[in-house]
Amino acid sequence: MPSSSKTSAAAKPSRYCAVVVTYNPDLTALLKLLGQLEKDSDFIVVDNGSKNIEELAASIEVYSRCRAVEKMDDNIGLSRALNKGIAWVKEHGYEFVFLFDQDSRPGDLFAQGLISALERASKFSSKGVAAVGPRIMNPQSMKQTPFKLFNRLLGRTNRRFEGLRTEFKADFLITSGTLIPLSIIDAVGPMRDDYFIDNIDLEWCFRAKALGYDLVGSDASILYHAIGERSDHPWVRAGIIAQHNPSRSYYSSRNRVHLYGVDYAPLGWKLRDMPRFALKALWLMLSSAQRSSYFTSIRRGIRDARTLPK
Repeated sequence: MPSSSKTSAAAKPSRYCAVVVTYNPDLTALLKLLGQLEKDSDFIVVDNGSKNIEELAASIEVYSRCRAVEKMDDNIGLSRALNKGIAWVKEHGYEFVFLFDQDSRPGDLFAQGLISALERASKFSSKGVAAVGPRIMNPQSMKQTPFKLFNRLLGRTNRRFEGLRTEFKADFLITSGTLIPLSIIDAVGPMRDDYFIDNIDLEWCFRAKALGYDLVGSDASILYHAIGERSDHPWVRAGIIAQHNPSRSYYSSRNRVHLYGVDYAPLGWKLRDMPRFALKALWLMLSSAQRSSYFTSIRRGIRDARTLPK
């Protein structure tokens, strides 16, 4: 598991460091992300066994605020890669970590915007803020993703956090762009390694909320990020439904069915997500040219959910 590092005490002026997980990334998109991070944040890259890792590393290491490229021999999964990155950041003395997918694009002054949001929200949080996430903008539709509350029948999105102008209550924040104080990782725990990919952020957020911590969304920073794969289908383009390939659908199905059975997942989320999952599975198995593969993957995922410990 070779890696390269440029970290030194003199080279670490920041309180925070970003972790970017890569797996056979589009190099142009990745370099745009790293170019934006370079403006206001240190960062490391954890690569999950990309075929062209030496070419990637040579392109990544030219950035002055790149502190390390951690090279995994194989694809160990998003959750384990995030945990390795978080451990690296903690070991090297930072206070906060930002988590990023390889295909996201942060707006200007991204890191400082979320740090300021965390400071504002922390003044009104009784136990503490577990994480702060940016406003997500779909680059295809330019549609904003609302900050959701699952246990409310009315007014379940974009409810201001204790009257603050740009901060909102949330029951869930997507992984990419999220800021987490490293002290919170000690209290809540790391990402679930056995989830591999998909619903990792849901599970961690539910665990943090169950322990009494707040999750906060903020308009102080913008992240351009498309959830799922690109598609010309109008429902996908509008952000009504996210589409993944059949192998991803296995993990998505397995992990969400597992979450239905844990007591710290909000009841409101379970009641809304169960019919949504059923309708999405039906849609994929009826409308996709890969309907047979989707059927097999979703069925296996539902079956294997019982193998994950509660």
